[in-house]
Order: sequence, then C-alpha cells, then structure tokens
Amino acid sequence: MKRMIALGFEGSANKIGVGVVTLDGTILSNPRHTYITPPGQGFLPRETAQHHLQHVLPLIKSALETAQITPHDIDCLCYTKGPGMGAPLQVSAIVVRVLSLLWKKPIVTVNHCVAHIEMGRIVTGANDPVVLYVSGGNTQVIAYSEGRYRIFGETIDIAVGNCLDRFARVLTLSNDPSPGYNIEQLAKKGEKFIDLPYVVKGMDVSFSGILSYIEATAAEKLKNNECTPADLCYSLQRHCLPCLWR
Repeated sequence: MKRMIALGFEGSANKIGVGVVTLDGTILSNPRHTYITPPGQGFLPRETAQHHLQHVLPLIKSALETAQITPHDIDCLCYTKGPGMGAPLQVSAIVVRVLSLLWKKPIVTVNHCVAHIEMGRIVTGANDPVVLYVSGGNTQVIAYSEGRYRIFGETIDIAVGNCLDRFARVLTLSNDPSPGYNIEQLAKKGEKFIDLPYVVKGMDVSFSGILSYIEATAAEKLKNNECTPADLCYSLQRHCLPCLWR
C-alpha cells in the first residue's frame, strides 16, 4: 500500500520551513531557515516576509532532495493558515497555491496551535493530554473536550515568550538562535534573586506588568550594581515559569 506523503510549509513568524512527512508522522526531511535580527531588535512583518521569499524555493528543493522524492510522490500540500504574522503567512499561502496549480495537488490548511499539539501527541504517544502551549505568541492551557480543543486558561495580555523576547532586547542579547534561549543560558549564571511583581488569576496569567516593571528598572539596577544581567534573567525566569505550572 502506498504511503501518503505531505509537503508542509510553516512561515508564521521569523522561521520558514518546508517539511516532508508521512501520514504516520515519519519526518523524511525538515529544512528551515531563521530570520535573525541584530541584538536589541525584533522582527517586522515586511522584512520577515522578504526573508521567507528569499529562502522558500531553495528549501523546497532541499526538502525534496533529502526525502528522495519528486512532486509526483506528493499526495497533498499543507501550510500554516494562522495564527501568525500576516505578511510572512502570505508567503507560504501563495507558494502553496502556485505549486497546487503546477503539480495538481490538493491543499490542506493547518491551524498553527493545533499543529503544535498534534506534533506533541505523535512524539509522546499521548492520547488525551492536557497541554501547556507556550511560544512567542501564545500562552494557553488546552485540552480536548466534546469534539474540539478548548482553552481552560491563558494569558490575559502578552505571551510568556513575548515577555522574554522583549526583555532580551533591553539587555541587547543576541537573537541567535533565539532570545529566550540566550536568556536561559545567562540565567544559569545568576546568583541573586530579585523580587518582581507577577499576576496569576485562577487559570489565567499576566506578563505585561512584570515586563513593564523590569524594563523600567533594569537600567538603574545595573547602573547601581544592585545586580547583574544574569541575576535579572534568573529572576525573570524564576517568576514567569512558576506562573505556568501552578
């Protein structure tokens, strides 16, 4: 029996990826390229979309060559429909529609959040998980109930990943490979715990207040030698992460 093969595109933020996967979740190829901005800067939609346009065709070629398949072997084309950044999302959508016409393949649109959950289910083998879904744009507690995924708790303002990313800009940390990763590495060197304001409301959390406070006070604390950048990273992590698992 012929195995079903999908060619998938993800370009909802600063990473553009093209993957070849089978119906049972076997990954045949997964090349990707990340748009890295200078330290202290975020990524804007237009520049991110231009990056995706520059790299998507070489990634398609690499994905097919690594998987050792041709367009004839592909059964469907998938792409992230949302949520995500509008301009970068359009790149994948347009490319997939063009390929669908050229190769005469059906299109399957994918919800970004559900895709993360389903990938986790495949990797872990979990049948009915309660999911803590965190990223640069999302912070939610999700579970499957009555035929659909439902949100049981979430951030009431910004995502925890966005909080960490924006604080990395305050310290002008490198965005390579990601701001959150570099905060974590610096936090391992922290020795002093600094009290920061945080908010937990039942199953919901808030991160805008702690971010505003640390953005406003970091420069003065560092100038007065009250702490080090590592101490600030350590303290921010020690406040934010427990909010997620309480």
